[in-house]
Amino acid sequence: MEVHPGDVVWQPSETLLRECGLTAYRSWLDANRDLRFDGYDALWRWSVERLGDFWTSLWDFAEVSGSRGEGPALARAEMPGAAWFPGADLNYAEHLLRDDLENPALICVSEGREPVEWSRQRLRREAGALAGHLRELGVGPGDRVAGYLTNGAPAVIGLIACAAIGAIWSVCAPDFGARGVAARFAQLRPKVLIAVDGYRWGGKVYSRGEDVRRLLEEISPTPHLIWIDDLGSGAAPPAGAETSLWEQVVAEPAELEFNRFPFDHPLWILFSSGTTGIPKGIVHGHGGILLEHFKQMRLHCDVRSGDRFLFVGSTSWMVWNMMVSSLLVGATAVLLDGSPTYPDLGSIWARAAQLRTTHLGVGAGYIAVSMKAGLRPGSEHDLGALRSLVSTGSPLAVAGFGWVGEAVGRDVWLSSASGGTDVCSAFVGSCPIVPVQAGRLQTRQLGVSVEAWNERGEALVGETGELVVTEPMPSMPLRFWEDPDGARYRAAYFEEFPGVWRHGDFIEIFEDGSSVIHGRSDSTLNRNGVRMGSADIYAAVEPLAEVEEALVIGTELGDGYYMPLFVALAPGADEEEARGQIVAAIRDALSPRHVPDEIIVVPGVPHTRTGKKLEVPVKRLFQGVPPERAFDPGAVDDASLLATYEAIASERRAALPELNPDPTDPRSRPDEH
Repeated sequence: MEVHPGDVVWQPSETLLRECGLTAYRSWLDANRDLRFDGYDALWRWSVERLGDFWTSLWDFAEVSGSRGEGPALARAEMPGAAWFPGADLNYAEHLLRDDLENPALICVSEGREPVEWSRQRLRREAGALAGHLRELGVGPGDRVAGYLTNGAPAVIGLIACAAIGAIWSVCAPDFGARGVAARFAQLRPKVLIAVDGYRWGGKVYSRGEDVRRLLEEISPTPHLIWIDDLGSGAAPPAGAETSLWEQVVAEPAELEFNRFPFDHPLWILFSSGTTGIPKGIVHGHGGILLEHFKQMRLHCDVRSGDRFLFVGSTSWMVWNMMVSSLLVGATAVLLDGSPTYPDLGSIWARAAQLRTTHLGVGAGYIAVSMKAGLRPGSEHDLGALRSLVSTGSPLAVAGFGWVGEAVGRDVWLSSASGGTDVCSAFVGSCPIVPVQAGRLQTRQLGVSVEAWNERGEALVGETGELVVTEPMPSMPLRFWEDPDGARYRAAYFEEFPGVWRHGDFIEIFEDGSSVIHGRSDSTLNRNGVRMGSADIYAAVEPLAEVEEALVIGTELGDGYYMPLFVALAPGADEEEARGQIVAAIRDALSPRHVPDEIIVVPGVPHTRTGKKLEVPVKRLFQGVPPERAFDPGAVDDASLLATYEAIASERRAALPELNPDPTDPRSRPDEH
């Protein structure tokens, strides 16, 4: 189905308009606050103009267990340093399991194994057993527990047990090598490390015993190890640490007790991608995550009790945390461990059909490759249970919107969302009561005062600008780990516009509140004063049959500006013919100004392990930043590719020796955002 930017490709049905969670919330506001709003935009404006009233109403609508405190919801509104719900006490994990529902809490799916259902009762018992063991090991409020874990039940149990006793949880997937994990966990000095012996991916088994041993050596003091024999190999745990065996720890079920803590008590630490320096530890709090994730699940994604929520991603990506939070509304979290495209590209769709998934989240790149491969999931599988398909990770091309309607299902609600690990949520994205327009994100999210600003700090409508958030969100970081004076935190978000959060994305917001993300502003393309978004170039190039994937950068070199486009070609594609197609596609879709200075064929495009293209690190290589400072190989999906880019960068700089930057130039330092 051919669609054009802005075409309406989905409309909410009368049933959805009547039964969705957002309608239930609006009815609650009418009955309990005597507030009525004519459409979503009016509701959004109230939510950002009366932040305290909005978040208080959400607390009450969610029936949060605990005390809300006697003070105002937003006691201090400046950024950074906003103070939310002083005097409140609550526990995030208590709300994950407070309802004794019959539907499973988890469905665990792993390569080569049948799906396993976990009841809420079993999850409580094993989390209770782990919480008791952690207490015996001396773990208390504020202590850190780290997990080197696959996307399975132990990771969820670890999070719940830690949150219950007030410890701080952090988890990383075992496809990260020891170096990348150590760069994260060594900062935390965890008292306990919970680790698997290995993982399965693409039909192969990967042992991680040696990596765990090296990791234990890197963390000081050495943490207590809880060892999980996930592969069933019977491999002994690595020496060098006091060790417990997972099977023994959870063998004796125990009652799970939840301690309640202040609103801003630390819940977990997520890490930035680590591609441009030491990964930043982002600390989130119990209260902010509870309210923000309840809002996302219930109001924006319309996840309901009994639904099944599958988001393809590892434990290292914040969408894993969001998926666990589907338990807040009584849904079942479907945990997919292993390659999502094994044994074939259509495996995700097959799993969604097999497990009667109602909400499926995938990266925009997966939709693109499914479309290119000619998949027809709606006719190849029974997707009758699927109500919603969420696309994230990168902007979804206009053609992808048309393909979903044609090949997946015209009744399937496709929504594209954009947010960040920084807030562990979305700024713009889903809304069940407004239409979906091709190429656009539906709405600004409730309680998120997001705008597009120019360099002078002026709000733009219908023009591309910096994505900023002008009022606090409760899920903004409490702080960065090991940043006692807040200098790194302020530098990351508040230097360009003091008191206003600058996220580092280009966004265009339209009159109706819909928006388009135009790529990272810190990988800005700026030719002759005209700023361009990398996403626009990808949208023109990547639909070509000759192109598998592309990466574009732009950087000042000497007296000029250099903008190369790197392309990984499809098997069998003719290189010269592909170059001609690429130039023609960019000219037709954008302008001659967008045509790159050079088209360079490469074996592949490197990404972070959460699927983001390494635009900024590659740009740093061309600016002369040493590779060891430009990126962390442990945070890259295929670090071997970077040697190719480093060689190309060295060659281009050698041809123009005067372009080698002064090492004191700020451009030569790894980006801090």
